[in-house]
Order: sequence, then structure tokens, then C-alpha cells
Amino acid sequence: MNSKHKPPFLVAALVACLLTLFAAEASANGRYLEVTYPPSAQTGELSLGVTYRMWLPEGVKTVRGVIVHQHGCGVGSRKGAEPGAHDLHWQALCKKWGCALIMPSYHQEEKDNCRLWCDPRNGSHQTFLKCLTDLASQSGHPELERAPWCLWGHSGGGFWSSLMQTMYPERIVAIWFRSGTAFEYWEKGEVAKPEIPAAAMGIPMMCNPGAKENSDKKFSAAWTGTLTMFKAYRAKGAPIGFAPDPRTAHETGDSRYLAIPFFDACLALRLPDKGSNDQSLKPIDQKQAWLAPLLGDAAQPAAKFSGNLADSVWLPGEAFAKFWSQYVKTGATEDTTPPPSPTNVKAIVKPEGVVLTWDAEADFESGLTAFLIERDGRPLAQFPEKPQNKFGRPLFQNMSYGDTPVAPLLDFQFTDTTATDGKQHEYRVVAVNSAGLKSAASNATPKP
Repeated sequence: MNSKHKPPFLVAALVACLLTLFAAEASANGRYLEVTYPPSAQTGELSLGVTYRMWLPEGVKTVRGVIVHQHGCGVGSRKGAEPGAHDLHWQALCKKWGCALIMPSYHQEEKDNCRLWCDPRNGSHQTFLKCLTDLASQSGHPELERAPWCLWGHSGGGFWSSLMQTMYPERIVAIWFRSGTAFEYWEKGEVAKPEIPAAAMGIPMMCNPGAKENSDKKFSAAWTGTLTMFKAYRAKGAPIGFAPDPRTAHETGDSRYLAIPFFDACLALRLPDKGSNDQSLKPIDQKQAWLAPLLGDAAQPAAKFSGNLADSVWLPGEAFAKFWSQYVKTGATEDTTPPPSPTNVKAIVKPEGVVLTWDAEADFESGLTAFLIERDGRPLAQFPEKPQNKFGRPLFQNMSYGDTPVAPLLDFQFTDTTATDGKQHEYRVVAVNSAGLKSAASNATPKP
């Protein structure tokens, strides 16, 4: 690790500069902010640098929560997280609930021990709280500093989330453990065993290992660790579920199609009512849950469940239980609703052709795969022509190993290079989600 550290006054100036630089960055449907902190040489503080990138929905008046999407260990994972705040599908969840989306990226090099950051007791918890304070100030949303969190963690990110659960249980709406938790490590004495407060057993959680990890020499601990944690917590009555992905190993695959509905259900159950004087998180009513046998695929209301409650899979309601049942069988979820239609379609004549631009939102259930371009009422092109994603369903934003968009990111823009005949044309745009469903066509552009 770099042993050279800047003096405190220079560090403060650097952070202030970065805050000012990125506070103004905006997009058509939201605002991006970014803060970077250098490594600290002080005992107990984070010894790695870290960047937090945040997206806020356009027009949000009060930030009601924070979705934290925490990458795993290694250089590839932290680099993959860098475009993460631009993820259209996670933004759709944030927009629905008035939440901020935060994508941390720890400046870990291959030589660095991942636990320098993924064990929050090594200083990353303090830096995370500082980022909330600084982003609250820069965004003009002081409530961001106090808003509750949904924690999504992959591998080392799950390790981090499991320890944050023991430190800040009253701040956490729900946790998604994708192939990672510190539980088995602290039980074996490999890391200091935390004191687990009673409040931690009230947090909704979902363990989501890849089924192929179960027999993988490198990643089998991700399977055994999450399964062991599930059994221990569920035996104590915690609202925790187990959702093995039958198609994957350690990669995140199509887990977002279950993770987003999970957080959606938990936010509905736990967020305080708007305008309420009591802003504490609502407790989970276990009687309203749906339950399933461990490693089974059929769920039923808690009142009708006759299996062993001590290792039953907890699910936050009927709608989510349906998605869970589909996912554990096939690694996918079904969708019958088309995506929203694109809006604000514009056409500008340029020497290279007619340049189309538009606005679009990701389908809440299935994201976005492509757009169909129509000219004068007839099909013209699909954009992108061949959507990519080697880890799951093809998407407009190609996905990484760790559930983040792959750079370079595409814009909502297409050039009709065949429209050079001098004639006027009328264009429409259709959105297609990852289930193959098509939106209604957008309004037609004025003929340019």
C-alpha cells in the first residue's frame, strides 16, 4: 500500500474540490454526485481510498432511503462498480421510493487485503457515514444523512453488509446477500466475532448464493456461509430467506430481477408513512409473511405453513413469493407487463443523417433490452442491434460480473444514416424489456 499520505489540510481541500466538481453533474432524469476520500494513516481509519457515486431522482423533495450497492473484493469488482450509479434498473427502484442510489468503489489493488474495507470495523463504516454527511450537504438534502439503508452486497460486499447489520441495525431496511457474508468467518474465529444486537434479528434479509458455488473449490464458502447464516438466524426467528440461483456460480447473473422486488416489498413494509412524526422503521409482522421449506420452491401463507418454522424460508408477502418460486426453479422471473413508452422523442437533421434522441425509463420488473425505431410507420432498426450480457439476459446496458453496467454506456440516441434523400420523415420509438415485451410506440416526432 502507498505509505505516503497528504497532510490533513490538503486532504480536506481535495475532498472539497471533488465535492464541488461533481455536485453540478446532472442527467435528464436525475442528478449525479461524487465524493472521493484518500487513504488515511490514522489507526482505526480506512487505509484505502474510496469513491462514492450517488444518483438522486429528478424532483425528489425528501430522500426517504438509500440503496447501497456494494461491490465485492478485487480490482475487477471495484472498477466494475464505477459506472454503477448510472444503472437504469436500480434507478427505477430509487425513483419509485424517493431513494438515493449509492455505489461505493474502494481503491483496492491486487496486493491489498480486501478486509481492509470489507470489514467495516477497519474504518469503512466511518467513511460511509462521512459520505452521507458530505453528500447531504452538497445535494441540499440534509435528510440523506439520517435516511435508512437497503444494503445489497456481492461477495465481499455481503461480508461488509453482514457486519454493518450488527453495528447499525436500526438504520437498515433490508439486506441482500449475494454470495457473501462474514457469519461463518466470525464463527470460526477468522475475524473478530461481533456482538449481535436483538434489533439485527428484525431486519429482513435474503441469502442468494449461486447453486454452482456449492461444489466449487474456490467459492464453496459463499454457499456454506450464507446457508449457515440463514439457519442460525432463522432458528432465532429472524425474517430471513434463502434463494439459491440454479444457473450461476459466483457471478451475479440475473439476481437483480429478484433483488429489486425484494427491496420493493421491504420498503413498502418498513418505511415510515410520509409526513409521520415517527420516522423509525416499521417492524416486520411475521404473520403476514409467506413461508417455504428450505431448498423447496413452493411457498404459502404463514398461517397455512405446516413445515418446520426454524428453517423455513421467510418471504415478504404473496407477490414476492411468486417471483421467488419462479427464480429458484429457473434463475429467472416472469413478466406480463410491457415497459413504459419512450418520451420526448426529437429528430435533428445533420450531415450524417437524422439524429434521434429520446427519454426512457427502465421497466420496473424487467429492465430494458433495446429500442425499436420506426420511420413513417414502418420498422427501421433495433438499437442496439445486438444487446449484450454474457452473465444473464441481454440488456441495453451490458452487465458486469457484479451486477453493474459495463462502460462505455449507451445514450438514448440513434442516427438514421439512410435518411439522406432530402425527404421529411416521421419517427417513433418502442421500448423492449428483457422479457421481450414491447411498449406502446412513442408519440411521433415532428417531421424535421
